[in-house]
Amino acid sequence: MTRYTNIALSLARTRELYPYKRAVVCPAGRDRSGRVRYSQLNFTQLDILSDQLAFGLTETGITRGTRTILMVTPGIDFFITIFAMFKAGAVPVVVDPGMGIDRMLQCLKQGRPGAFIGIEKAHVLRTLKPKYFQSVKHWVTVGKRWFWGGQTLDQLILDTQESFPKAPTTWDETAAIVFTTGSTGPAKGVVYTHGNFDAQIRQIQAHFKIGPDEIDLPTFPLFALFDPALGMTAVIPDMDPTKPAQVDPTKIIEAIDNHGVTNMFASPALLNRVGKYGRENGIKLPSLQRVVSAGAPVSPANMEQFSSMLTGDAQIHTPYGATEAVPIISIESNEILSETRSLSEQGFGMCIGRPICDTRIEIIEITDDPISRISDARSVPENQVGEIIVNADLATENYFNNREADLLAKIEDPNGSFWHRMGDLGWMDSKGRIWFCGRKSHRVITEKETLFTIPVEALFNNHEKVYRSALTGVGPRHRQIPVIFIEPGTKISNKKEFLKELHDLARSNPLTADIEHIFIEKSFPVDIRHNSKIFREKLAIIAKKKLKL
Repeated sequence: MTRYTNIALSLARTRELYPYKRAVVCPAGRDRSGRVRYSQLNFTQLDILSDQLAFGLTETGITRGTRTILMVTPGIDFFITIFAMFKAGAVPVVVDPGMGIDRMLQCLKQGRPGAFIGIEKAHVLRTLKPKYFQSVKHWVTVGKRWFWGGQTLDQLILDTQESFPKAPTTWDETAAIVFTTGSTGPAKGVVYTHGNFDAQIRQIQAHFKIGPDEIDLPTFPLFALFDPALGMTAVIPDMDPTKPAQVDPTKIIEAIDNHGVTNMFASPALLNRVGKYGRENGIKLPSLQRVVSAGAPVSPANMEQFSSMLTGDAQIHTPYGATEAVPIISIESNEILSETRSLSEQGFGMCIGRPICDTRIEIIEITDDPISRISDARSVPENQVGEIIVNADLATENYFNNREADLLAKIEDPNGSFWHRMGDLGWMDSKGRIWFCGRKSHRVITEKETLFTIPVEALFNNHEKVYRSALTGVGPRHRQIPVIFIEPGTKISNKKEFLKELHDLARSNPLTADIEHIFIEKSFPVDIRHNSKIFREKLAIIAKKKLKL
């Protein structure tokens, strides 16, 4: 039996329930007194305008199945465009600009798009780098037309009150292609179906208990997509979404206070910057009911700092997942700060919580080889580290045009579904909680044992002068030499004494007793967006040179 669904249907349902509730609110400058001016649409207006644009898109040739690069900044035009595309059945190709221009261009070319919708700055890029856009036949500019060719978004919004007949998309039909950041390997195009989006919405609504009067501040643009489907007002923050670590805390706090924001998504970098400012200035945010932080590990110290701004029962939620499957596991700040934090500092790993709703999680024996059937995967006993795999409706089934990645990441299940291999290592405790131990590709295999990044690094991070540490390995697989890099959190006046303290710390614990090589690095190579995902592969090259191997 064919199952039909489309994420745009959720917008129609929200319109029926809350026709005049604000759907999206955007800063639009300031008055003479410095107060923010806002532009906004209610759910009725958003539904009508996206209908009108859907008519225009189909007339210009952007129709069901057309892969379309979408490079539009967060705001009213973004919401109108994305829902018009879903209604028409067009497939957005989305790349995080935070990954850097070169990687972004490679991903865009890999998506083999037939259309391009972007702001003027994006058209400058495609004009300067035309070889990456040779497959594109239709151009749309969000802004002035100038010499970009094609049509403008305003020209495609047709003056009609007629409802657009939504494309009869199926549960397993491609809805979007979203590229991973490629922080631990080549970026891959994750194929989202309309069924995946539908399952995500239901899981987010159920787990976080999103109410009818919620107002969201989505500081990561892609998560703003779910707000209309969840009936939440999306307040677009005044910030550069590609640089959360440089956000102006006063503007985030201003938006929360101006609109009574109840829900906020924040990367760890943004959480840290706003939390530091808030604690130093004694600021409280009484309207916030929950904060959701993901995209990179969130340290307990970061949670504790931001929690000083929260009141009542509000907590920080740290859902775990990946571009291919999110959210699948979650835990709240109270449990971390009162219970699991001390265990993490002892080298148990980072507790990421319990499976959400009906998500199925298994921990299987570690292997770098493909696993074709779930019967070939061996589950490990409780408390033993293995690879985390997930089975859920929201888990994406394949990558775009990447059979090799599919073989390494997907496992067939006899019931017709499949399991996604997260590429992460962890273990399950007696309470059903999962403890994250690091990326599978980052484990260090010596002649005696296997070392995992998160538990090992936690022991060095306990030193008061250490900002962060990174484990890497040098040499042939199964005979690697473990190396620890240290990024100090303060100026080191006596390097020799500091290294002695670190070596003494290593010898004091069985987990780290065999680590002989410790190097100090002024700053680590990290991802552009979160400033948290350490590029250990680059550190391994540095270690090899230092050890003269």
